Amino acid sequence: MRDWGIHDDSSVVVYDGDSSVAAARAWWVLRWAGLSRVQVLDGGFAAWVSADLPVEIGAVPNESGTVSVRPGSVPALDAAGAARWAQAGRLVDVRAPERFRGEVEPMDPVAGHIPGARNLPTTEHATSSGSFKAPRALLRGLAEAEIEPGQEAVGVYCGSGVTAAHSVLAMSLVGIEAVLYPGSWSEWLNDPGRPVATG
Repeated sequence: MRDWGIHDDSSVVVYDGDSSVAAARAWWVLRWAGLSRVQVLDGGFAAWVSADLPVEIGAVPNESGTVSVRPGSVPALDAAGAARWAQAGRLVDVRAPERFRGEVEPMDPVAGHIPGARNLPTTEHATSSGSFKAPRALLRGLAEAEIEPGQEAVGVYCGSGVTAAHSVLAMSLVGIEAVLYPGSWSEWLNDPGRPVATG
């Protein structure tokens, strides 16, 4: 972060070349590391180019930053916490429905989900162009999953904690407190004693 020229009071905008999933994970990591002024460029580089904004090529030199990394600056769930939140009905699995149900699992050795979790795919938060849906549409989709502003925070996980960060960001855009389980399904499976649900 210092090599990028970041200071404690820096405003940082992150973007990627696709649907902002990777950028959302960077947004979460930077906030977890202690930066408070981090934003995601909605629609990523494609939206920037479509808006006919300037681009450049080549390396960009930075002066060294002085940022102090403070791990744990935003809450995160571990496996035990995810289990407790699932039992309380406050854990959301944002993978595709067929992965949640345990019908297919292209990444991990076991298919299924954390018992008690409910399913709300990350793809529900984005338009076909990769931008976030408008706040009213986001709220409507979340309300259908019984997630609304003013409720207790919800935990969010996916396969590896990357796409879940996108859902955490989407929820934050409309005032819903969400806490990432960074280890997600891959970490959950590290302990064969942890239960797995299907269906």
